[in-house]
Amino acid sequence: MNVSLPNTDWRLGDFDYELPPARIAARPVKPRDRARLLHVRPEGFGDYHVYDLPDLLRPDDLLVMNDTKVIPARLYGMRGGVKVKVLLHKKQAAQTWLALARPGKRLRAGDEIVFGPDFGATVLEKREEGEVLLRFSCDDAALLGLLERYGHVPLPPYIKRPQGDTAEDFEDYQTVYAKREGAVAAPTAGLHFTSELFDKLDAKGIERVTVTLHVGAGTFLPVKVDHIRDHVMHAEWGEVSAAAADKINAARLAGRRIVAVGTTSLRLLETAAEDEGVVSPFTGETAIFIYPGYRFKGVDALMTNFHLPKSTLLMLVSAFAGLERMREAYAYALTQKYRFYSYGDAMLLEKA
Repeated sequence: MNVSLPNTDWRLGDFDYELPPARIAARPVKPRDRARLLHVRPEGFGDYHVYDLPDLLRPDDLLVMNDTKVIPARLYGMRGGVKVKVLLHKKQAAQTWLALARPGKRLRAGDEIVFGPDFGATVLEKREEGEVLLRFSCDDAALLGLLERYGHVPLPPYIKRPQGDTAEDFEDYQTVYAKREGAVAAPTAGLHFTSELFDKLDAKGIERVTVTLHVGAGTFLPVKVDHIRDHVMHAEWGEVSAAAADKINAARLAGRRIVAVGTTSLRLLETAAEDEGVVSPFTGETAIFIYPGYRFKGVDALMTNFHLPKSTLLMLVSAFAGLERMREAYAYALTQKYRFYSYGDAMLLEKA
């Protein structure tokens, strides 16, 4: 489902900023809720930690969280005598996944890639920029088990692991409430939550509800057009259950705020929401692209991490909180030495 886009002539350079490499977090803070939290409000900025969230939110706020679970989607295999790196990014059908493969130029339809003695895949199609369609030699139930055995954590490219991902990454790059397997990138705002923080939120009467958006590797693909309106957004599978929609609509009817935890939750809610803000049950793909000029329908506040320059996620938060305010917030965060990206610190944004 796509939503009509704002008719504004934003350029890619409008969403650029300079980030010193030292500000990119290589590993998360522990405990998770010890990460810093920048509260971005119309009247200015406040420096807190994620464990302060129960005091920053209103007692009747409803948190909407993405319960997707990251699978070990990075695979290393052989085609003949050639090493092949594969990153699964979107399930297409039973046993069939779209994947990014390196080196993709050498692959042809019909090629067999072997990942282990009992685990392989056939290249069904070769597409642009190293993308291939793979059909695995096992059914879906067996595939998840084989991914656990042979797969690796699909860490984003800016988290460097020269010796490969670690056992810690298997735990760190997953929310504590992950439930439904299918993501190949973590909903990173959710990485900051702990069971202790949930207890404190419960004590304040702050409720939560889960939706599912299986985050794809497309979230890291660069925008290659100068005019933002020309960008084609990647599609991801999501679901808002009838029970979740009812809970969200009841909260809004009661005048309570809907607080999205992460841009993935927000994108799914905005996909499922009608113009007046009512959220309908939804199951399917969304390719919603949100940038300044978009009118939000279903979300009042947003918790999110700091995003890459020129990324669609930076465009989204700029639409939500205002482009100038986000420029100021990012500049402030850099002076205060906040940690950026997936393993970094977070922001709590009030809607402009």
